[in-house]
Amino acid sequence: MKTKAIVYRAHGAPSSVAHLEEIELPQLQPNQVRVRVLFAPINPADLNAIEGTYPIRPSSWPAVPGGEGAGIVEEAGSEVTALEPGKLVLLPRAAGSWCEQTIVPADSLVAVPRGIPPEQAAMLRVNPATALRMLLDFVDLQPGEWIIQNAANSAVGRAVIQIAHARGLKTLNVVRRPELINELKSAGADAVLLEGDTLDENIQAATGGAPVRLGLNSVGGESALRLANVLAEGGTIVTFGAMGRQPLRIPNGLLIFNDLRWRGFWVSRWYEKASADARSAMFGELFALAQRGVVRSPVEKIYPLEEIGAALARVQEGGRAGKILLSPGK
Repeated sequence: MKTKAIVYRAHGAPSSVAHLEEIELPQLQPNQVRVRVLFAPINPADLNAIEGTYPIRPSSWPAVPGGEGAGIVEEAGSEVTALEPGKLVLLPRAAGSWCEQTIVPADSLVAVPRGIPPEQAAMLRVNPATALRMLLDFVDLQPGEWIIQNAANSAVGRAVIQIAHARGLKTLNVVRRPELINELKSAGADAVLLEGDTLDENIQAATGGAPVRLGLNSVGGESALRLANVLAEGGTIVTFGAMGRQPLRIPNGLLIFNDLRWRGFWVSRWYEKASADARSAMFGELFALAQRGVVRSPVEKIYPLEEIGAALARVQEGGRAGKILLSPGK
């Protein structure tokens, strides 16, 4: 059986090496499921994977990109009893979701409950999961406490705002563009600050002097240092991205006198190490938030596979109003 897919046969610039082709699906095995992909986002990690700068590499060539997505079960192998045709599911991480159809092990899929739009389900596995884990796993935050993050208008940043608000936490959000201030406040942000401003004074005014014990960094360089400088003694800064492509600067004084903790987070490693019960509990919480409309990722545009060139061009431009999705088998 053949299906359309975006494939690449060597690492390089996504716009140069990723193309639409027709590929042969493997034969369905008793423990596998054939899924028709409805939506698949284009995430920065997907571009890095195509470029060859991401730690996860293809196991064989040609490779199909796409680290997350949602689809409908079309056919189940003879040993599969828990998933019936017609069920909406989340594809496993790094499954290669930029295709019309794919065959995956049944036990790698996550069934999506009713009440969640498939385009929103397609975006739950990476960014909202990253936001939730960072809010839960590094500092024992209590309702009413403050956190600070840079690149707050990113997909993870918006999920942090939404989930923190739902859990009674308060967010200080650093952005580059003033037009984002009201937008993020309307999404639940408690305070939005401009990158480069004197954070100390603005944060004191916003928090009333309350300590900030957690900082989330996806930029690096001077931006990360500004976050670290406003954390309370014993605070933790978690780095999960490097949009600014600048290394972290960790002054000796922040370690010696402020006893700050510098940590890193990669959601792929969390999935590798988490137990089945831990993964199930996390998806249960994310699904509940999505059903209530608490976690919702804005979508700027949805492209068919035939327009992959335009989709890749748009996702690498600035000033987007939301995520770029592919609709392979919709």
